[in-house]
Formats: sequence, structure tokens, C-alpha cells
Amino acid sequence: MIARNVFLFLLLNILPFLYYYLRNFRHMALWKQVLWWLPSIAMVIYTIYLAMEPNFIPNNDRIYILYTYLMLLGLVIVPIWVFLLSSLAGRGCSALVRKYNVKRQSKPRRNYGNFVGILLIPVIWFILLWGAFPGFNKFEVNHTEYVSAELPEAFDGYQIVVFSDAHVGSYQKRNTNVLQEAIDSINAQHPDMIIFAGDLLNIQPADLYPHMNTLSRLKAKDGIFSVLGNHDYAEYLGCSDAIKAANCKETISLEKQLGWTLLNNESQILTRDKDHIVVAGMENDGDGKHFPQKGDIKKTLAQAPDSDFILLIEHDPSSWRRKIVPDGRAQLTISGHTHAMQFNIFGWCPMSLLGKEFWGWYEEGRQKLFVSAGLGGLIPFRFGATGEIVILTLKKK
Repeated sequence: MIARNVFLFLLLNILPFLYYYLRNFRHMALWKQVLWWLPSIAMVIYTIYLAMEPNFIPNNDRIYILYTYLMLLGLVIVPIWVFLLSSLAGRGCSALVRKYNVKRQSKPRRNYGNFVGILLIPVIWFILLWGAFPGFNKFEVNHTEYVSAELPEAFDGYQIVVFSDAHVGSYQKRNTNVLQEAIDSINAQHPDMIIFAGDLLNIQPADLYPHMNTLSRLKAKDGIFSVLGNHDYAEYLGCSDAIKAANCKETISLEKQLGWTLLNNESQILTRDKDHIVVAGMENDGDGKHFPQKGDIKKTLAQAPDSDFILLIEHDPSSWRRKIVPDGRAQLTISGHTHAMQFNIFGWCPMSLLGKEFWGWYEEGRQKLFVSAGLGGLIPFRFGATGEIVILTLKKK
């Protein structure tokens, strides 16, 4: 994780200290200069240490090393950056006022950006600490409906529980109960079907071992259908392709041991009375650079007649417009992956600026996409974008 952006993290830990050193500290006593640079030096050493980690993140027995680093980054480095940027913005505004308001030229300078920066620091601390502890250790049970004239009559009122992005490796001893409560909440709905939309793991099958008994308790009348997410392919391990393939094969085996029906570019017919629908699962189809691109829509729907109602599960919602909409057959697609950025403030998520499908419902003609905010996360942090279990009810229009 750090190794992929090591220069960015180094700059984050150096530039604000360098700026204030050149502006305020370079003419001070040597001991004061050393004290000023100590946090930056410590974070630089910490960054280099984590950059040497062969895997995307450390293994579960060492994951606290990464979490501690991110906590220090949020408590120390981010506030310094926010104060710096606020101060610079305040200085710029003051300069404009002095330039266009002659009467104020004689008055002493006042940088209101400094006051704004000071006020923002406790806000940042609150967001970080709330998101890392209470925010991550809770979830919501949300209800939504899908209405379509194409839905077969026998499936009117059909209830599906959707959950995604469990990232079970992030549930350590202090918060294992959250996953257990989530499973209990799902079973309490007595659903017709459960859909898991990918990212069961953080990086390796070992993440799943402590939670096998918990996950195996999931029950639904028509079963549990799942797909692999980008974290389930073991591609974030620093090892050979052969070992990655073996790890992915083990993950597939473990999901089957849970009693789940894992769909890898394939589909099944689900029958109720005289009607039926197609439940299909396409492998993760990301950008092919940062996220695996293994989805094959033609192979996935090869056995599905064009006239059938198709419920498609695909982890990465970016593939909806790229492959699923152009194919034109799947009326309803269920995705996850985005976690709704794990951050939402006053109903607004920064990811909305990208103009991509990241949370909730999207529609294109007769085709609809639902993106879940997910349950957990690789990094145990959620502020506003609370983890969710979704009860999706199908309705005949």
C-alpha cells in the first residue's frame, strides 16, 4: 500500500515541516531545529519501513503496524497540512484585500486563515477517532426496492439480502462481534436469497480462517450466491504468480465449504412455481491496472436466453457501463467495491465529483445498477458512510 505511493507519502511527511523550517525555524537554536524535525524524521523512517513490506498490507499478525502509521498520519501530519493550507489561503486573501482596499493598508495584517486552521484541527481529530472506532464498529440494515415489468410474477415480493466488501481480515479480536452481529441480522430477515458481491478477504485466504464458523451460519431459502472481488484473487501478495493462483484456488474452495454458490463468469437458473430467473456472476472487471479485469459478459450469460430476467452480480460497478450496459441483457446488476469511500459528510461523498457509479441506484434504459456501500473495509474507518446490509425486495410493476 505505502510502497505503491512511497514518494507521495514521503512528501506528505516532509514538505510542511520544510516550509515552516525555512519560514520560522532555520535561525533558531539547533536544539529547537532538531525538535521541530523529529516528527518528520520519525514518519519518514516509518514510511520507508512500510514501503519495504512485500505485500500490499502486512499480514494480520502485523497489521497494527500499518494502522498505527495511518493513525499518526491522521493525528499529526494531516492537521499540519490543513493548518498550512488554511494559512496560505488566509495570506492570499489578506493580500487581495490590501491590494484593492487602500484604507486598510495602514492597518496591521491579520491572517484569518490561521484561525480557520486551528478550528479545523479538532474537527479532523474527531472525524478520525470517530471513524476508526465507533464508526467502523457499527452497521445499518437498509431497505430498498427494485420494480420492473419484466420481473416474473412468481418473484413479486422476492426478498434478497445484499452485503459486500466484508474484508474479514479487518475484524480483529476487539471487533469480531461486529461481523457476528451482521450475520445474525442477515439471518433474522429470513431472506429468499443472500448475495455477497465480493471482497471477502483483505489479501489472503488466512484472513478467512478465524471467521469460517461465523460465516457458515448464513442461511437463505434459495442459498447464498457470491462473486470474487479484487481482493479475493491474492494479487496483492508479494509472491510468485503460482503462489497467487494457489491462494485464489484456496479462497474459492473455502467459499464453497461455507456452502456458498460462487459464480465465476457463469449463471444458474432459479425456479419458483412455473417462473424462473437467471442469477449470474461475473468475475471482477476493474481497470486492468490497479484492479483485476477478468470479467467476461458473453461467457457469463452464455446459458441465459435473451428473454429471461437476469440478475447479475459484479463486484466492480465501473464494468456496468463498460460491459454490462452495452451487452443489454441484464436487467438488474448488484455491485460493491467502492465502500462509498467510507466517508460521507452531511450526505455528501467526495467520490460523487468523479461522476461514476459509487453508491445507490443507477439507471440506463431498462437496466438498473445497485451499488452497496459494503459492510467493512481494508482500513477500519468509516465516517458517515456506515457499513450496510441491504434488504432488496423485487416488485412486479
